[in-house]
Amino acid sequence: MGLGKVYGGLAAVDGVSFTVRRGEVFALVGPNGAGKSTTLKMLATILTATSGAARVFGLDLRDDAEAVRRRISYLPEEAGAYRNLAGDDYLRFMADISLDDAGAREEAFAFGSRLSGLGERLRERIKTYSKGMTRKLLLARTVMNRPGLAILDEPTSGLDVLNAFEIRRAVRALAAEGMTFLVSSHNMLEVEFISDRVAIMNRGRILACDTPSALKEAHRARNLEDVFVELAR
Repeated sequence: MGLGKVYGGLAAVDGVSFTVRRGEVFALVGPNGAGKSTTLKMLATILTATSGAARVFGLDLRDDAEAVRRRISYLPEEAGAYRNLAGDDYLRFMADISLDDAGAREEAFAFGSRLSGLGERLRERIKTYSKGMTRKLLLARTVMNRPGLAILDEPTSGLDVLNAFEIRRAVRALAAEGMTFLVSSHNMLEVEFISDRVAIMNRGRILACDTPSALKEAHRARNLEDVFVELAR
């Protein structure tokens, strides 16, 4: 694949290559500025790669970008929702604009409502929600159409332990049903509990890629954070 992205002479992503298997949770981890978000944005067709190529479900990112968008869903780290809408109105609105079939829209709305775990709070305006509640609503919006690939950028950033746990549990449950996830995080300890395989990034490059247990065993490390420190040195 060899994806690269250059900004003003600076290589934000430098020849990145990896393969994500269907139904797995694949994580990109590393410090801020490692190139994780830029990589996700290229795969989500939001940014165009400066070099290299990539395929999503066999579709070329450059030549088949519109077809790729119909197969994926993307949740940015700083995503927001329409604060003056009630949660259920927001989910219904997003289903209406993304799906043509009335039955599919209703099914997506019901699935998103259930997945959000917000219950009666869905009837209240989003501006009354905590950050954790809003993030759970946004995750539900991201996956309610049951995309083949869900791309999540820092899905639990800034959340408390309980809300982060609930989002991780939802991701693992959906993956068990066959949905594929590509997740970025700078929280390497958290990634150990959510991912099937991990690519450790720094300065735009992938330093290592394997299962969390294999990475720790290969580097005789207690956790992924220790693996990263060793690789970065």
